[in-house]
Amino acid sequence: MDKFDQAIIAELKKNARASVSYIALQVNLSRSSVSERIKKLELNGMIRGYQVLLTESQKEGVSVYFEIQHQCARCAEVIPKFRNIPEVVTCHGISGDMDLLVFVKADSMRRIHEIRESLDMMDDIVKIKTHVVMSEWIDNR
Repeated sequence: MDKFDQAIIAELKKNARASVSYIALQVNLSRSSVSERIKKLELNGMIRGYQVLLTESQKEGVSVYFEIQHQCARCAEVIPKFRNIPEVVTCHGISGDMDLLVFVKADSMRRIHEIRESLDMMDDIVKIKTHVVMSEWIDNR
């Protein structure tokens, strides 16, 4: 990826619906060059898709963040357990007294409780804090 690809991606992050002509003007390339670059970025997996992002208050279901502390020597040892939970959206290693920040979206609070209970039963999990998403004010994705 060169500086032009990075600039194109930056423009698409701002507005994935921006026209190729607009992006070309912003990054100082021809429309055909921008089109080719976008196609290559899509083909090589750098751009995996385009989506509509709703604010949390417009979504169905419940979203939570689990802060998780584990006793494994490395986070990579516990991560496979989270891959088996389809409601897990993201899992990040974090600094501080907790090891992981796991974002979960489920259909109901009951399902969140079930997920939390299953995590509590894992031998490697030492501590869990649950943060329910109440609203979303900024999303710069």
